Amino acid sequence: MSATLYIVGVGPGDPELLTMKALTVLRQCPVIATPTASVQGHSTALSIVRQALSTVDLAEKEIIDLYFPMHKIHREQGPEPLVVQAWQEAARRIAGLLQEGRSVAFPTLGDPAIYSTGHYLAMTLAEIYPQARVHFVPGISAMSACSANTRAPLCLGDDMLAVIPATFSDQRLRQVLESFNTIVLMKVHRVMHSLVPLLRELNLLDKAALIERAGMADERVLTDLTPFAGEEGCVPQPHYFSTIIVRKR
Repeated sequence: MSATLYIVGVGPGDPELLTMKALTVLRQCPVIATPTASVQGHSTALSIVRQALSTVDLAEKEIIDLYFPMHKIHREQGPEPLVVQAWQEAARRIAGLLQEGRSVAFPTLGDPAIYSTGHYLAMTLAEIYPQARVHFVPGISAMSACSANTRAPLCLGDDMLAVIPATFSDQRLRQVLESFNTIVLMKVHRVMHSLVPLLRELNLLDKAALIERAGMADERVLTDLTPFAGEEGCVPQPHYFSTIIVRKR
């Protein structure tokens, strides 16, 4: 069978939340290519893989780092040149491995269908090497883990669910918060100073829970978000891996 790039969802942090399919693919691929946010950065996805695979499994693999700068991407504007360059360099490296006949696993946090670098890599690879075989392996999403750990459903019956970055403009964010029954807010760590007052204004503060490092050993669930209200730079900043669930019903 031709070499394949596998975009593998490895879940939110708990290695026991990897699917059997993900484990099979990770064990079979001779190369694991891991995303890092800086040139000498650490890959959280790889740390989950290391906990899930045996020492023997890992010893037989080549592990390479792929740099993906953490810059905001607006679909209507397109990515910055630095981001495009990083995607292209990563795709060229993957293409070279595939052309050598070596399958590659690309582990990505949560599920690759939800705000994942994996799709950008796959799209760029298709432009550089159209013959490339790409397969996606779904994973447990962070919001699913957050729902389980707070023992609250994301939606029931005729509930409407929205999943959005909290970095939306205030007006767009307000519209979503007013229109949906459950709102999952991603990428909240840098906007708490403006997000919490908005939730208070809409009488949603007591219906919000912040889950920090969902599925990891040091996970925290916070239902009192008032300490995060205040001037920018004067309030505590939650961990990068933080999600807020607002459930009205």
